Amino acid sequence: MIVDFIGEHADHQPAAGGLRWGVEPICAVLSEHGAKIAPSTYYEWKDRLPNKRQERDQVLLEHIRRVHQANFGVYGPRKVWLVLNREGIPVARCTIERLMRADGLTGAVRGKVKRTTIAGVGPRPDDLVRRNFEPLAPNRLWVADFTYVSTWAGWTYVAFVIDAYARRIVGWRTATAMTADLVLDAIEQAIWTRQHEGRDQFDDLVAHNDRGVQYLSVAYSERLATAGIKPSVGAVGSSYDNALAESINGLYKTELIRRFGPWRSVDAVEIATAEWVNWYNHHRLHEYCGDMPPVVLEQVHYAQQQPSAAS
Repeated sequence: MIVDFIGEHADHQPAAGGLRWGVEPICAVLSEHGAKIAPSTYYEWKDRLPNKRQERDQVLLEHIRRVHQANFGVYGPRKVWLVLNREGIPVARCTIERLMRADGLTGAVRGKVKRTTIAGVGPRPDDLVRRNFEPLAPNRLWVADFTYVSTWAGWTYVAFVIDAYARRIVGWRTATAMTADLVLDAIEQAIWTRQHEGRDQFDDLVAHNDRGVQYLSVAYSERLATAGIKPSVGAVGSSYDNALAESINGLYKTELIRRFGPWRSVDAVEIATAEWVNWYNHHRLHEYCGDMPPVVLEQVHYAQQQPSAAS
């Protein structure tokens, strides 16, 4: 194009000490030879070209969209900023905020939590946790709870078991009814997860839950006893007694269920939950974990416990 030719030769110095060619002389020569173009046409074209900041913004925006999409669309500016810098893409957090705002990208915002607990009657275990959800190592405290998902086929219930040390989901299960089998299957998977990893020493482990009738069933209590896990139930009956589990339920509803519904069936919920749990455990950055995924924080913990070669 003529404007490209002018852009390549304008202000060009053909020889040392020679004169620079201006836009106007180039346009005049071109017009004399039949390629008529006014200097104003060239300047208008030049003003439309992106400057260096705009070019970098476009490159950064593509990376931001990639990271946002790869993480269920739940990351806000802070976590996108962390991921990009860890990938070796240096960028200021304020730049991420500006570009995400301009592109309409937002992080997940939690909604209200609906309680599903139906209190059990009769004897119950003591509260061994007293709202302290910060154990010093994995396999010291598991917290359990379940939540609900509305589907076209009816209600689906999802139970989680979380290791409180790194907020890792070690067991989960879906079902169409709030039965003891739902929470029993979730604890079975948690036990299997630790056995599969060769970390099934449960002598110091407490399994904590609320007063839900499912968690006070004979089958659930017997399974904990068989595995050598000590049971614990919130003493007051307030949601704060099991705040960590309810927090994970809230993340699950915010980051997956509300963003990608409506849900057709329990099978659709189960498949999506499996994908979310894998991402949550292995990829999601947690501020509580020092901006590491739960599995990585556990690996760091166990690596620090290994005796050094010198010793």
